[in-house]
Amino acid sequence: MGKDKLRRFAENLTFDCLIQPEFDEIFKNDHRLKGHWHSDFFHNDRPITLELGCGKGEYTIALAERNPDRNYIGVDIKGARMWRGAKTATERQMGNVGFIRTRIEFITSFFAEGEIDEIWITFPDPQLKSRRAKKRLTSPLFLERYAQMLAADGAINLKTDSQHLFRYTSAVIERFGLRCEAANDDIYGSGFADETLSVKTAYEQMFLSRRLPITYTRFTLGGRSRFEEFDWEGDDILDKDCEPQRAGL
Repeated sequence: MGKDKLRRFAENLTFDCLIQPEFDEIFKNDHRLKGHWHSDFFHNDRPITLELGCGKGEYTIALAERNPDRNYIGVDIKGARMWRGAKTATERQMGNVGFIRTRIEFITSFFAEGEIDEIWITFPDPQLKSRRAKKRLTSPLFLERYAQMLAADGAINLKTDSQHLFRYTSAVIERFGLRCEAANDDIYGSGFADETLSVKTAYEQMFLSRRLPITYTRFTLGGRSRFEEFDWEGDDILDKDCEPQRAGL
């Protein structure tokens, strides 16, 4: 392991905004902050927005700066990347920002029913092989997890360069009769991107440099809590223009 990574891991331990639980704390157990984020972490009752797969935390930081009346939590397993967001939040004394270093599979160990008001999923691994469809962050398996912590009217936002994941998510929405509030397959080319959607992460900058269109979907679960797995015919045919380019990045 490089010295820079070791330095970042050591500095991560000094950030009050960064939660790094041990495996035993969350495997089949609830974290001590579950149900207590407002009272014990943020010390206010403002809505909480969750960013899954936050990477360096660019989106979490940007949204928190634009909306000081809301709380934001970024989640990722890569501590060396998350260091950047946690350091920025600490240096700027941003009391409405938190980070959790964990696998998203364990997310229900951290949040109680209705504790999260909104979810952002920004440029996740699209898991292109059909046998890995369950690992997509908009799959039925993950929607069931989100349903356990998302407010009844809470929205899920997906921003991705992957046309395949965009279409798959549209199929999931249609399959379960979910309410789709927005769906655009080229937010910059169509002029759809507003101030919030125009926030660009490092990954997005890279995809845009390759001329890959950026897509956006916003939907709600409508109180549904059960989502059965299904086979999507689109998994049999990958987009021949966008996906191979992405795979080579």
